[in-house]
Amino acid sequence: MLIYLLYGVGVYLFICIVFYTMQDYFFFRPEILPGNFQYEYPFPFDEVHFEMEDGGYINGLHFRVPNAKGVVFYLKGNSRSLKGWGKFAKDFLGKGYDFFMIDYRGFGKSAGKRTEATLYNDAQTVYKWLSERYPEDQIVLYGRSLGSGIAARIAAWNKPYLLILDSPYYSFLYQVRQYGFWLPLKWVLRYQIRTDFFIKKVTCPIFILHGTSDRLIHFRQGKMLHEDAPNSELIALEGGGHNNLPDFPEYHEALYEILHDEDRYARLVPPSK
Repeated sequence: MLIYLLYGVGVYLFICIVFYTMQDYFFFRPEILPGNFQYEYPFPFDEVHFEMEDGGYINGLHFRVPNAKGVVFYLKGNSRSLKGWGKFAKDFLGKGYDFFMIDYRGFGKSAGKRTEATLYNDAQTVYKWLSERYPEDQIVLYGRSLGSGIAARIAAWNKPYLLILDSPYYSFLYQVRQYGFWLPLKWVLRYQIRTDFFIKKVTCPIFILHGTSDRLIHFRQGKMLHEDAPNSELIALEGGGHNNLPDFPEYHEALYEILHDEDRYARLVPPSK
């Protein structure tokens, strides 16, 4: 019996070690691009590069429109690269906003060791760069899926105009626990990303867009974040999944209203007396 117990413990420890060392493979699905790759999009843009103090390198795209109302800093999901994600710029350019997006380390042309800390620090470096070119009250943070937790962290550190969370997780720990509940995640999960903690420190209006049929990050997680943040509004997209919200006219209608209805912001964050 003792032998079987020791064998079971050994197998469990082996699985924990594999999970700890391989989780980047499990969680990230990057598309790597050569340094000389040329992006092609039907709207004007500049390619921007950031060299980080630790040697990391971040590649970004800056799309612009005449007389922009501000800029949307879009933090994307966990797959592919700017080669494909840049197509979402049109959703914001058409609403009068410039659009900025980066690839995380190990995605596209970006390079360097990726950790939870570098995800935050790289995004903060880019936010600072944007704040030198736009007033903070013209910066909209948009976090999609993986990027939702990063966007919440940056919003908690700064004072953007708006924070929009698209298909967000309550925390990365909470999301992974749905599948790996039997693992000691507090010790082996290297990406905790506590959106639930960050959102309570955000002072700007928050809009949460979530599909009611999302099977990857369940709708209840967006609802839980909304319940934690009195300055938030939850917009439920009936029948929406995890990757198809832009296919719904209701998504674009909601996005337009979010970006243009200042009375809506005042209801979420009343002006200070």
